[in-house]
Amino acid sequence: MYDIRQVYQPKDLGEALSLLAEHPDAIVISGGTDVLIKVRERKWKDCSLLSIHRLPQLQGVRREKEELVVGPGTCFDQLHETGVIREHAFCLWQAADQGGSPQIRTVATLGGNICNGAVSADSAPPLLVLNARLELTDISQTKRQLDIGAFYTGPGRTALDRKRELLTAVRIPIIRPGCGSYYIKYGKRNALEISTLGCAAYVELDAGKKTFREVRIAFGVAAPVPMRCPAVEALVKGLPVDRHTLRLLGDAVGRELFPRDSWRASRELRMQLIRE
Repeated sequence: MYDIRQVYQPKDLGEALSLLAEHPDAIVISGGTDVLIKVRERKWKDCSLLSIHRLPQLQGVRREKEELVVGPGTCFDQLHETGVIREHAFCLWQAADQGGSPQIRTVATLGGNICNGAVSADSAPPLLVLNARLELTDISQTKRQLDIGAFYTGPGRTALDRKRELLTAVRIPIIRPGCGSYYIKYGKRNALEISTLGCAAYVELDAGKKTFREVRIAFGVAAPVPMRCPAVEALVKGLPVDRHTLRLLGDAVGRELFPRDSWRASRELRMQLIRE
């Protein structure tokens, strides 16, 4: 059923990076909800797996000064059960309860959802509007940080050097008081559904709550990669909070996006959903 030659199981991050240096063709696996499907379908034959499941350095959520640091090995159900995520990254807290089934969410990890590069990843739009940065560590244990918007390079492609690097942290700035975020996922079913379209928004109002001080909008399955809408964000900034501004936003947002036809939805349907 599974054509696997070898499974490497390091005890900590240092050993995992050493094993990656020794076996650069090994496929990194954590929860396995994507990797094992591809192995079962024999897309990877006679493969070796490097398991980073439950490595302590890649687990949990902590606060460091003015940012949240999320371990990429943290499962979706753990994210949804974490109060600090609900308080400071509400849209990500929502998305963590919408991916797959309850059983999948107990093993599927945030890092896997990001590194898979899928345009339908539920975590991508929230992390984009939250200005998340990804910490990538190479086999020499040198770290680099990359804005998540620059991480997605094409359908199913990312800036991660899979033969030399691991995603070791997701860093999310603490939002200011009075700001808020929200995630909406559209699918034909309310559960157990891959995203037909996903939208996240971050909003900061002025002191009187009458003007948009800052707006961030991001979509999944609306372009070849998950993406923000910077032109619309700039257009709305400083405008009053009223229905006219919202109609202006709805009319303008589709001009930045490039949804496609697929067996799950037509381009026309996705454009209507984007406006809504």
